[in-house]
Amino acid sequence: MSAISFEFFPPKTDEQRAQLDRAAGALKAYQPDYASVTFGAGGSTLSYTSEAVARLHRQHGFNVAPHLSCMGGTRAEIAELLDGYRAAGYRRLVALRGDMPSGMATAGDFRYAAELVDFIRSHSGDHFHIEVAAYPETHPQAEDALRDLHHFKAKVDAGANGAITQYFFNPDAYFRFVDDVRKLGVSVPIVPGIMPISNYSQLKRFSDMCGAEIPRWIAKRMHAHGDDADAVRALGAEVVAQMCRRLLDGGAPGLHFYTLNRARATQLVLQQLR
Repeated sequence: MSAISFEFFPPKTDEQRAQLDRAAGALKAYQPDYASVTFGAGGSTLSYTSEAVARLHRQHGFNVAPHLSCMGGTRAEIAELLDGYRAAGYRRLVALRGDMPSGMATAGDFRYAAELVDFIRSHSGDHFHIEVAAYPETHPQAEDALRDLHHFKAKVDAGANGAITQYFFNPDAYFRFVDDVRKLGVSVPIVPGIMPISNYSQLKRFSDMCGAEIPRWIAKRMHAHGDDADAVRALGAEVVAQMCRRLLDGGAPGLHFYTLNRARATQLVLQQLR
């Protein structure tokens, strides 16, 4: 099977840490290339990402990829994080623009992910393999699809080694995006981001926020199962596994799973793929 990776978010309580440990312990059996950890922008949440990354690396043996975000981070803070990650032996990062946390008055020293990638390269040279975000269905704040493609190219031109997409349920959107950026001269690997389905109402809420489209046929089939969580999870695994097969058969270089710090839904998809 092609390369896989997992994404976790940083826990803030003992209960959440135990949940992360359970998920990581179950998923490391699939021998992922790495695990990424999302970035808490602004104030004290900066430390949670570093703690979670260290936990996954030391306790669970993952290769790790901390997320870095433009939002809420000064050049000095980002440089300190980069130095710490380098000293810890990490070799991979995910560089994102990120969303402005509520209540924050300023965005930090970087406005766009391309600026952050450029800073990482100027500060740390080629030490880190840098992944950036891609949006097959167009970034929800983009003025138009063509401008969004050029914003993506700018991140690669600044020094990104690869990309992970926002999740989607329409493989054609992914293939079209890859074709479009290849025509612009972008050659880096673009890995599809995969959202396993375990809770439809939660998925719909996430999708409304990030602009991911849930095809009508999936929504209607999910609604037919109502509150039957096991049926929703089984249908979700079938739908997502079929999509993953089509992506891999079509040339996708790997799969990046958004785990939401839970293992079961991701395991069901991977079991069908194997």
